[in-house]
Amino acid sequence: MDWKPHAAALADRITYPGSNWWVPVRQTPRHLLVERWYTPGPRGWTVVDGPSDDKPWAAAAYADTTLVTRIGAVHADHAEPHRPVTGQPTSSSTLPSLVLTMLRHGRLTPNVRLLDVATGSGYSAALACKRLGDDLVTTLDVDPYLTEAAAQRLDRIGLHPTVVTADAGGEELPGVYDRIVSMVSMPRIPAAWLAGLAPGGRLVTTLTGTGLIVTADKTDDGGATGRVEWDRGAFMTTRTGDDYPPALNDLFATASTAEGEVSVSPFPVLDVMQAWEVWSMLSLTAPGIEHRNGTTGDGSRMTWMLHPDGSWARAHTAPGEHTTTVHQGGPRRLYDHLEQIRWQWLKRGELPVYGAHVTITPDGTTTLSRGTWTVTL
Repeated sequence: MDWKPHAAALADRITYPGSNWWVPVRQTPRHLLVERWYTPGPRGWTVVDGPSDDKPWAAAAYADTTLVTRIGAVHADHAEPHRPVTGQPTSSSTLPSLVLTMLRHGRLTPNVRLLDVATGSGYSAALACKRLGDDLVTTLDVDPYLTEAAAQRLDRIGLHPTVVTADAGGEELPGVYDRIVSMVSMPRIPAAWLAGLAPGGRLVTTLTGTGLIVTADKTDDGGATGRVEWDRGAFMTTRTGDDYPPALNDLFATASTAEGEVSVSPFPVLDVMQAWEVWSMLSLTAPGIEHRNGTTGDGSRMTWMLHPDGSWARAHTAPGEHTTTVHQGGPRRLYDHLEQIRWQWLKRGELPVYGAHVTITPDGTTTLSRGTWTVTL
């Protein structure tokens, strides 16, 4: 494959000549880091083998899109052709523009030591090596196959960062770093990150279940302060095992048929995860909700909210209508909480999540605040 024109076109789409990242994107053969990936279908996820056809391989690898590389415990490298795999995505090669957003927020000036959290395909590590040099880049992932495969593929393209298999959320970091940039979402900032961050160092991550990018600089007391950036971004959440906890399918079955408490909302059904401010505020104040959306045979828009504590909500807006019929059950009224956030959103024209001040104590306790609003993770 003549990949260089494709990489150059990608660089033109996501950065610009003169940017510190323009040359790294042009010089990185992403297709060699993502040889197989999954595409969704009606019966599950089906693997695509890049080397079998250069044209779709190049189109996928050099598009500004996320390529899912692992479903449950099955990496695309090990999937059988034409045999769908079911489950949740557990690893991917993130869309390049978001990778650059995170790296830019890391302020990777010359000679800084970088920890790239969540190796994945190795693409973020490759870009960082092109910018900083191999000896200043460490990349870490909890999955031993991912680190092994990434190390081999990075070696094949002449890059040799330090590659470590470890749980970034719970273990001591393998060194001290001037920058920690995470390509996986974290529920809170691990104390190990603060311990492994050099004086004056900077960390960048997204928060689990939100579209919030947090940047913070280490303070003299061993904590850090910063803000929620005005950019938005979301990653898969960190995991400690081969897969995430199973989806709440039994609760979904209950929520799909049970009557529960019935009410009428003045708002139409909202795809919460596409309304970034609302989704982020909801996740911060009621974490752990699983969202599902659909359409009935008559065209009604449907949404479900499910929580591990047994709370559930089902709502639908009929075609041509603006109000929504809501059914709820379990120990909490999830949809009522969503409605409160939507009213706040309408009354003020915004929610206080983006631009919030961030304070992190040395033990990782993370507090967001803006005006009179505050939440501690």
